[in-house]
Amino acid sequence: MLMEADGLIVDWTLMPTYNTIMSLAAGAGLLWILGLVRALRKPGEFAPEGWALTAGVLGSILTLTGAHMTLTWPLAAYFPFDNIIFGEPSLGFGVLLLAAAFLLWRRSAAITTAPDPGAHLARTARPLGIFVFGLGLAMFGIAAAGMVFQLFAAPPEEPISGAFAEYPWVEATFMSGLFALVGVGAVLFPFALRGFDSAGPKLRPVALVAGIAWGLAGLAFLLFGALNYFTHIGLIINTTA
Repeated sequence: MLMEADGLIVDWTLMPTYNTIMSLAAGAGLLWILGLVRALRKPGEFAPEGWALTAGVLGSILTLTGAHMTLTWPLAAYFPFDNIIFGEPSLGFGVLLLAAAFLLWRRSAAITTAPDPGAHLARTARPLGIFVFGLGLAMFGIAAAGMVFQLFAAPPEEPISGAFAEYPWVEATFMSGLFALVGVGAVLFPFALRGFDSAGPKLRPVALVAGIAWGLAGLAFLLFGALNYFTHIGLIINTTA
């Protein structure tokens, strides 16, 4: 990465980036969880095969890109910490989604014929709560690092986001807040599974808080990833010699 008289110049052969599709898939994956819960609580709306296909698509994208970013060190020569910030959470979430896809596809008959499909799935997912809880703690660590080290700030050459280049705390706060929201939902996940059912009149408070946190973060990651298709293309054009 070089600073020349006419602005920033980046050697993009040393800076592969695809957190655009990762952000889209992660946001859609978080919203997928909320949609699954909603479908489970509405009789006649739960079709396991459809939810399995969606989880398989999103999980494949996140597992493939997350594994490559995690295992190729550093993937981006200028920002090696991106391997940890984006690669490892994407890999973990992707594998979880693939596991959910496998379960929903292979056990669709057992799930739909269970007296309470929601309670059946909650019991099955309970052992994974330990890993999801750990991922939540990791999200808090990433959020703290983003604030302490003022990460995520875009250079002035990046359209839209670059308007805040002189105020790195703006994007650091925004992105750290998103990771923190994901962390809130993840650490509450094991507790939200306890007592979850399909027929209850309303969700327990812990499940509501987790759902709100993941819903807000999922929508933000989805929209931010879509926006980055424009901003990242513009950054590449503006910083290529």
